[in-house]
Amino acid sequence: MRLKIHILSLMVIVFTMNSCASDSVDSVSDKESSVSSEVVTNYTYNQSELETMKLINDYRVSIGLNELKAINHISFKSEEHNIYMIANKVVNHDDFVARSENIIKVLGAKKVAENVAYNYNTSEAVLKAWLASDGHKHNIEGNYTHFGIAIKVDPENGRKYYTNIFAKI
Repeated sequence: MRLKIHILSLMVIVFTMNSCASDSVDSVSDKESSVSSEVVTNYTYNQSELETMKLINDYRVSIGLNELKAINHISFKSEEHNIYMIANKVVNHDDFVARSENIIKVLGAKKVAENVAYNYNTSEAVLKAWLASDGHKHNIEGNYTHFGIAIKVDPENGRKYYTNIFAKI
């Protein structure tokens, strides 16, 4: 039931803003998760990704929260979603449950959340937009220990797609 409420809320956000959205899932049992257990250890961060992670951590520290540690596997899962969104010309959380189940199973996460965004030119602009949205801000300020991010440019139109996943491990 809670997931249905999150999905409905997400749909409202996507249709009203169409620039960014957030979602979250608590851990699931091993019976419910049938995702691969391979850990991705290699991920090369671009300058925008490093900058956005630093801004998120700077913001968290400024309000008395812990810094989040980057995990390559989470950034890889974020990048997979950006590739999907670019290929399908959408901004959404399709297959978020599969991504979160993977992170729960592979990394032992207790809780996972996700912010996505589209068409922001700078790290400052996307963070400002996320902080202006209650759902996104809740994820950024959430009780998490780790995160990953991917920022990918659509080669057809030059617009950026953002996927930022948070995990409590």
